[in-house]
Amino acid sequence: MKFRIIHKSTSGKARVGEIETAHGSFKTPVFMPVGTQGSVKAVSPDDLLDADVEIILANTYHLYLRPGHKIIENLGGLHQFMNWHGPILTDSGGFQVYSLSKLRSITERGVTFQSHIDGSKHLIGPEEAMEIQKALGADIIMAFDECAPYPSDYEYVLNSVRLTTLWSRRCLEYKTNDAQALFGIVQGGMYNDLREMSARELVRMDFDGYALGGLSVGEDRETRSRVINESRDFLPEHKPIYLMGVGTPEDLIESVMLGIDMFDCVMPTRNARNGTLFTKKGKLAIKNSRYINDHRPVDEHCQCYTCSNYSRAYLRHLFMSRELLSYRLNTIHNIYYYTHLMEEIRQAILKDNFSDYRKNFYEFQTGENISG
Repeated sequence: MKFRIIHKSTSGKARVGEIETAHGSFKTPVFMPVGTQGSVKAVSPDDLLDADVEIILANTYHLYLRPGHKIIENLGGLHQFMNWHGPILTDSGGFQVYSLSKLRSITERGVTFQSHIDGSKHLIGPEEAMEIQKALGADIIMAFDECAPYPSDYEYVLNSVRLTTLWSRRCLEYKTNDAQALFGIVQGGMYNDLREMSARELVRMDFDGYALGGLSVGEDRETRSRVINESRDFLPEHKPIYLMGVGTPEDLIESVMLGIDMFDCVMPTRNARNGTLFTKKGKLAIKNSRYINDHRPVDEHCQCYTCSNYSRAYLRHLFMSRELLSYRLNTIHNIYYYTHLMEEIRQAILKDNFSDYRKNFYEFQTGENISG
């Protein structure tokens, strides 16, 4: 993997870059749609390409359990398996194991957990995480980490950082595929000194990039912004920085301003299936009766397939009728919105007017309440 910085904002930490991988390059800041099971829910790879998506995320934990990483490897790897030939990032499975808190036990060896599918017992540690991700063949892979719940006391989070450091070192030692870039994940909860400890220990190991984990787990937005800002200062300028699992449009803008390069979140796809659509003027709840005769597209500023061909009235009809096409059309729109939000952000940074863009974004969002 190669990362180059194209332009830095003249005010603040925002920047535009480019990451080159074995399966192509993409510009940063970037948003990665989540394809948990090797599929971005409700849409095809062609839909993603039409929405100008350049990189997607897939989930190590879920693909390990079903259909199994060895099966995917024998079928040519994840790119071939899902017919997506652009870059793929896989997470380590640490966050999914964290979410199974009642079904897991943690030791230095790794995490023993029960499958949410059939209750079978499994162990994933750093070596297993590397082996699974090698078999999947992702371009960017993540070190195995221990994500502390929120809130957690200081001693628990300190031990979480120690485990993450230990496991990160073992991931580096076990990794064998030089074509895969490996990112370390900074933990430390909401404690600044522990975030600094985690970051400095990982930087000494010289990963290809760094992620901020353990956020968007229940903390308020002000706390999250503080942690992002403080943690970013402990990480090198010449490496890409990835904020995991954080993804409202507002979060993206604020985090780009703090120097974040990469994002992922299920928000655009999950909201689409629940009938909530993102527009330049705010969220639109398509089920509302006010759209029953509305001939306009979801967003008159949008050029996605959905907005180019269908009215709010039709999309409301599909959603209220529980037609499967509703999921696809809504998801296409939301992914397009996110992809082009990032493109607008990159252009604003390149023109050195990101501060003005940020201000206009908020003014336009509150200009018309279209969600009621």
